[in-house]
Amino acid sequence: MKFQMDQTVKQLDSYHVVSLAQWVADQAALIQQIPAPTFMEQRRAEYVRSRFVEMGLQEVSDDALYNVYGRLPGRYPALPALMVVAHTDTVFGPETDLSLRRVGDSLHGAGIGDNSMGVAGLLGALHYLTTRNLQLERDVWFVATSCEEGLGDLKGMRAAFERLQGQIAGVINLEGLALGHIYHAGIAVKRLHITAQTGGGHSWLHFGRPSAIHALMQLGSKISALKPPQRPRTTFNIGIVEGGTSINTIAPSAGMWLDLRSEQTDALTVLEREVRNLVNHMTTDEVRFRVEVVGDRPAGYLSPEHPLVQAAIESLGYVGMRAVLETGSTDGNVPLAAGCPTVTVGITRGGNAHRLDEYAEIAPIREGMIHLLMLLITAARADAGIV
Repeated sequence: MKFQMDQTVKQLDSYHVVSLAQWVADQAALIQQIPAPTFMEQRRAEYVRSRFVEMGLQEVSDDALYNVYGRLPGRYPALPALMVVAHTDTVFGPETDLSLRRVGDSLHGAGIGDNSMGVAGLLGALHYLTTRNLQLERDVWFVATSCEEGLGDLKGMRAAFERLQGQIAGVINLEGLALGHIYHAGIAVKRLHITAQTGGGHSWLHFGRPSAIHALMQLGSKISALKPPQRPRTTFNIGIVEGGTSINTIAPSAGMWLDLRSEQTDALTVLEREVRNLVNHMTTDEVRFRVEVVGDRPAGYLSPEHPLVQAAIESLGYVGMRAVLETGSTDGNVPLAAGCPTVTVGITRGGNAHRLDEYAEIAPIREGMIHLLMLLITAARADAGIV
């Protein structure tokens, strides 16, 4: 990739990249102020669509899931295209305080990094290419997806990839706070909603009758005692527990939300089977358990030797960063599982993602945008070897 990367460097204008970094920071601040809970991304999608139109993308459209699409034409339209994608949704509900403040060289506010900064980076790359009149060799589809977080279960990316997979040869996925990391593998994720039902009753009059909450707590204790393998890394988490009607009522119903993850699908299957065996063992005529699958993210893998990964490593090296190869659960899981070369990269650094005190650093945005632009321009070359 060295020759291709050298050619890419010549197409970057350092002065304009510096001004671009501030443009991206400003965009992230604007985007963060638009509420976008999972399944409620419409307003943020409308903003992205307006910017796509303003910057001259072709075939700008959206779909029923609030995905937004736009195509930047390349010099050789017969070549398979690239897809550059960032998700618009956040983990925060519509009532969340979105106050944003600057502290030193950082922006602080719910969702500023994950993924307002990712969406801003997507728009920033497009802004740079269009204002500099850089025409790449391949077409590039810029896509803002919905439903990446939580129970969204990657529905937006599933729909977007299904729509475009016949046209694209590779995917660059953007996460706002992942600068320095290259995600080249997607972990398998299974999410279960486990509920318990009993007859209930009065805490004094009917003491001794089964309680759905007691049964669920016992099940949770047994799940907590499970020992998943360290290799492949396999984990579980009970993220939400709910149920009961009052303090003096034997609970007639209760539920838990269980997140299972593994680097390999087979290991995840084993862990899920162990959980289901515990549920079956604890089910009686008086305590009825039900297991519902509410999330199922596929696993996928791209070799570190693949040209797309190597281009990402080299572009990070150009800005003085040593790449850390990662596995994770992102929109990238969907194309990776389908065998489509995909990397997930970041725009800046920060912390406290999914918390109200989330923050994103401003200074590293310059390096993040150089990294992204070099990767994008290189991957769009006809001889990049991504297919």
